Amino acid sequence: MVSSRSTRRRLALTIIAVFAIVVVFSIRLVDIQVVQAKALTAKAVANRSLPVTTYGTRGEIVDTNGVVLADSVDRFDITAAPNIVPANGKLTIMIGPNGKFEKVSVADALSAIAAITGQSVTDLSTTLLANPKANWALLTKAVKLDVFTKVQKLRIPWVFDELRPSRSYPNGAIAGNLVGFIGTDGPQAGIEYTQNKCLASSNGKSTYERGEDGVRIPGSTVTQTQPKDGGTVKLTIDRDLQWFVQQAVDKQAKAIGAKWATAIVVRVKDAHLLAVADWPTVDPNNVNAAKRTALGSRAFSTPYEPGSTFKAMSMASLLDAGVVHPEDHIIVPGRMTFPGGDYITDDWAHGDLRYTPATVIENSSNVGISLLSKRLSAQKRHDYMAKFGVGSKTAVNFNGESAGIFSPASQWDPVTSRTVEFGQGVSATSAQVASIYQTLANGGVRTPLTLVEGCVQPDGTVTEKPSTTGTRVVSQQAASETLRMMETVVTGGWLSADLKIPGYRVAAKSGTAEVPATNGNGYTAQRVVSLAGIAPADNPQYVVVATFGEPDTIKTSAAAAPTFQKIMTQVLKKYRVVPSRKPAPPIALSW
Repeated sequence: MVSSRSTRRRLALTIIAVFAIVVVFSIRLVDIQVVQAKALTAKAVANRSLPVTTYGTRGEIVDTNGVVLADSVDRFDITAAPNIVPANGKLTIMIGPNGKFEKVSVADALSAIAAITGQSVTDLSTTLLANPKANWALLTKAVKLDVFTKVQKLRIPWVFDELRPSRSYPNGAIAGNLVGFIGTDGPQAGIEYTQNKCLASSNGKSTYERGEDGVRIPGSTVTQTQPKDGGTVKLTIDRDLQWFVQQAVDKQAKAIGAKWATAIVVRVKDAHLLAVADWPTVDPNNVNAAKRTALGSRAFSTPYEPGSTFKAMSMASLLDAGVVHPEDHIIVPGRMTFPGGDYITDDWAHGDLRYTPATVIENSSNVGISLLSKRLSAQKRHDYMAKFGVGSKTAVNFNGESAGIFSPASQWDPVTSRTVEFGQGVSATSAQVASIYQTLANGGVRTPLTLVEGCVQPDGTVTEKPSTTGTRVVSQQAASETLRMMETVVTGGWLSADLKIPGYRVAAKSGTAEVPATNGNGYTAQRVVSLAGIAPADNPQYVVVATFGEPDTIKTSAAAAPTFQKIMTQVLKKYRVVPSRKPAPPIALSW
């Protein structure tokens, strides 16, 4: 028989043990619910919550009429949650051509995804199993909507998707040289690069929780940061005209075997660039197919010795300085000789000729413009050229733009002091040449070239408006007299048949420049040929400059004249320019 004392002892020990257990559990409970509550809660939430990037939309690039040249389109990342993938079990998904639900293995599910995305099952499996405890893995990125939809229809419980906006260029190579493109490291060229501050969006951040089955828990999304959309960049470019100019340049460049070509259309009144074509060019949708030299805009980035297109600027400067008058009589010999044996000649052999300044322009006489330039000091002529924009980047400040090569007048030797007047010994870009002719057409006032009209913010406000303040370079009279001389190139010059546009007075100047040797020793047999002009000459509204580099066949400005005429005709027709009302007044060409 057990004594009552022994019973009481066992009861006491039991109570003490129970009490100890209760105390231990109480302490643990306090530790979990009070001491570690915040940390454990956070860990629990982290185990079932997923971070999500909410993307802002990069702004559009549009032409002057609002036609989209670059925009953002929806692309989708296909992701997975490896930690909820059944190791050996089956799952039910929609699979097969009939779209029926079937129980399949994980391997079969990956095969179904691979069949849609074009990936290998091995790659998908490697990605999925790299970290089985992870709650996120990227299976494939930036797929189009049709691919995303097909994967979504499989209804695989551990497969998810994330929206990722991507860039699209709906007009392909039209203005591709200007628009630029986006690479893996962000904006790489063109407007995409230079206007990134306007276009760039900022992403937001949110999280959501999901249950054991991987399904998002309704109402669990928490947004930490709101996304912000980018602004819209509006260009001065007219998409339809840009297409026409690119086609015209492409056709002629191939016909004459040129290495490169550019063509520019400028509206005189505001210096808006309506078209800037480069050949060859780039399609931003397929950058890898383009040559490296075609990824930007040669019209801004690559200077060349422009040749006789500079003579119009030189003549306007001499007229403005008052050292040359339209009625001047000059004797132009066949050669201008310098001490040491150097000399300048014209493109054709001749004896002494009785010229006026207009004849110098009409016949593009190197000797004639050189003789006239002797009337003004080198420094003053240099200053005029600088005011026209030679040696300075244009106001566009395009990605990779060059200022050209323009030495100080103090560095000009006796020959260079004359050759710069007809575009040799100095280099300029096509954009700079176009700016020179805009100045002449605009009554001697140089208006900054404009490619970007402004940045339209998401709230509708317009920022980054370009300056429209013009600078007087030469007088209205000097500009008008120069244009009248340039009209003789069209009415009576050797290219007149290729330059005339019925119903319109046109002022133009040709240019054929020698290409310097790469070793710096003299010139090669290659040429750069150009035609720059203004119409209507009696009411200047548009400038066109067409340039072809190193053609194989026609190595004179006759190669550029038909393209200039074709583009200018289209411009006048497209913008319904009123024809000239009366013919050009007479001007003395001989004495």
